Amino acid sequence: MGLLDRLFRLIRANLNDLISKAEDPEKILEQVVLEMQDELIQMRQAVAQAIATQKRTERQATQAESTAAEWYRRAEMALQKGEEELAREALTRRKSYEDTAAAMRAQLGQQSVVVDQLKQNMRKLESKIYEAKTKKDMYIARARSAKATQQINDILGKVGSGSALAAFERMEEKVFQLEAQAEAAQELNIDDLETRIASLGQADEVDAELAAMKAKMLSGSETAQLPVSEEVQRSRLTEQ
Repeated sequence: MGLLDRLFRLIRANLNDLISKAEDPEKILEQVVLEMQDELIQMRQAVAQAIATQKRTERQATQAESTAAEWYRRAEMALQKGEEELAREALTRRKSYEDTAAAMRAQLGQQSVVVDQLKQNMRKLESKIYEAKTKKDMYIARARSAKATQQINDILGKVGSGSALAAFERMEEKVFQLEAQAEAAQELNIDDLETRIASLGQADEVDAELAAMKAKMLSGSETAQLPVSEEVQRSRLTEQ
């Protein structure tokens, strides 16, 4: 458990160091997961080595027990043949192998505890890595969304800044001015056309009025000449 705790502390320390030096959560998360996978590879190698050592100790213990049993048979055979001293030496050798086998068995018990603990830690790390990968994808998606939102906010902030807004307002005023000029030109054209058409009508009225005036004057002139002519005639008749 201590090894796994140290591993997690190391990962957290590396993560904090990366966060302090970088600003890209996506790269940080990818790096942390890679480091965790490297640690998992090392832990698997450690488990495999511990298991190999355990198996070797098991073989040595079995071999020592087998050898002890062989020396016991030799001691029996020597005793049966009256070689008591030889039997004693065989039993002494047997005792040595039995002690070796017992020590190996005790070592096997300790190794079994270590192997079991390493396996548990390895499974916990595998679970942590799976969880980290799942959260990594979620956090990357959230980081990308946050980046997009930040970019949009930056754009909106630039658009709302004084210089950009002033330029926009100038262009807006320019458009309004151009539209007003176009409307004024159109109204001037319409007024000119109406004026010309109206002037044509006025000219006709003036001509008609002038003709009427001429006719009236002509008619009045004829009427004025008729009485003068009668007086002249009467005057002439008197004179005669």
